[in-house]
Amino acid sequence: RLKGGLNFSNIIKTNDKNFNTEFKAGLNAGLFAEIPIISSLAFAPELMFSQKGYKTSGSSLLGGANEYSVTTNFIELPILAKINASDKFSIVFGPQVSFLVSTKETFKQGSDTYQNTIREENDRLKKSLFGGVAGIGIELTEKLSLNGRYALDFQKNNEDGTSQTPIYKNQVYQFSLGFKL
Repeated sequence: RLKGGLNFSNIIKTNDKNFNTEFKAGLNAGLFAEIPIISSLAFAPELMFSQKGYKTSGSSLLGGANEYSVTTNFIELPILAKINASDKFSIVFGPQVSFLVSTKETFKQGSDTYQNTIREENDRLKKSLFGGVAGIGIELTEKLSLNGRYALDFQKNNEDGTSQTPIYKNQVYQFSLGFKL
């Protein structure tokens, strides 16, 4: 079974009230299974690729606008319980472990764009994070489902943020289509 769709992610900051961020779009794709336990309850593990991140904008000292964005790519393992509330509607919830694959920063000022895939501060980011997922699913046909969920990392990205990297937790609104083969 396959699924894919869009993420809308942002961060929850814990140490810098002056660092304002906006939601950033990304992709999600992966595999899922549904293993029945009893008539309305199933074990629903997944293996997903998920893009998270955030963006912020401001103005430079010279008066020009600038935009900074961070895209983090994760491999995620949601271990979910699925409650089938009806033939067409389900609820999912459970823990998730996310493994950091890569981070890319983009800085735009006027017509200039600078990208950096790896930087020194990323060495201090946690490579695996524990979080939780809650969401709903709607069966559109026997083979096609529409899914929406909210995921939150319970752990901070690092324990001692820097002036360039605030201490934060990822949060994601995820929308996807599931295809049963």
